[in-house]
Amino acid sequence: MPARKPSKLGVHVPVGPGLARGAVPYARAIGAEALQVFSSNPRGWAPAPGDRTQDAAFRAGCAQAGLTVFVHAPYLVNFASPTPITAQRSVAAVEHALRRGAAIGAVGVVVHAGSAGTGAHRDTALRQLRELLLPLLDAIPDGAPRILVEPTAGGGEPLAARIADLAPYLAALDNHPRLGICLDTCHLHAAGHDLSQPGGVRTALNALLRAVGRGRLGLVHVNDSKDPAGSGRDRHERVGTGTIGLAPFAELFRHPATGGVPLILETPGARAEHRADLALLRSLRDG
Repeated sequence: MPARKPSKLGVHVPVGPGLARGAVPYARAIGAEALQVFSSNPRGWAPAPGDRTQDAAFRAGCAQAGLTVFVHAPYLVNFASPTPITAQRSVAAVEHALRRGAAIGAVGVVVHAGSAGTGAHRDTALRQLRELLLPLLDAIPDGAPRILVEPTAGGGEPLAARIADLAPYLAALDNHPRLGICLDTCHLHAAGHDLSQPGGVRTALNALLRAVGRGRLGLVHVNDSKDPAGSGRDRHERVGTGTIGLAPFAELFRHPATGGVPLILETPGARAEHRADLALLRSLRDG
């Protein structure tokens, strides 16, 4: 059996004074091998124009440091929204995130799966998802970042929260080859996959392979949870200090589904905490 390809470890990093001047030095200082950034205000619709000089310096800095890059689209994106202006803005926001991702050398753009309105029929929401997102997927050229849909924590009327939701979600988009998955451990736990139980991570990842097959998983957000399994609440905690606990995260490094898939922390804290959390993950990976 071939050796398991190791997973790069990284953090969602603050941009601060700019991509090249802020994100790259931060990633290097904490020992990251991958990083994730926002392409614009995560809680607003206004697109950030970017700076060609900064973009070029960022790409060069990441290449020199061997950093794999991901972009996270704004949290407001919801292709299934019953509000037309939100749906239209969602298209524009993801188009912008894809352009920015291509400009800075990202391999993936993370987009939340979205939710239907209260009382909305799921099939109607999936049809709207298809109408709005499929053209964006079709327009992604070879070599550009793919879209990584991230299941949510389960509150409201989610289109994809539990792993079983992903099969019909992808089917609505013709199982498009430019579409991948980003799993968030806090989201999975909150949605009802109890990762704290022995074998909980293995069970969830086995279910993922059955639902979407191999090769779809492009990123894992590694977050503990402040709340218990099934809470529907998306509140991140540092690895090993929440209701998931430390041992389940070691399972991430033993399952074939995550071989070679980057793991990104989105945990509370600043440079010292991120450096410590990365060191902890590295000990689980390399131990």
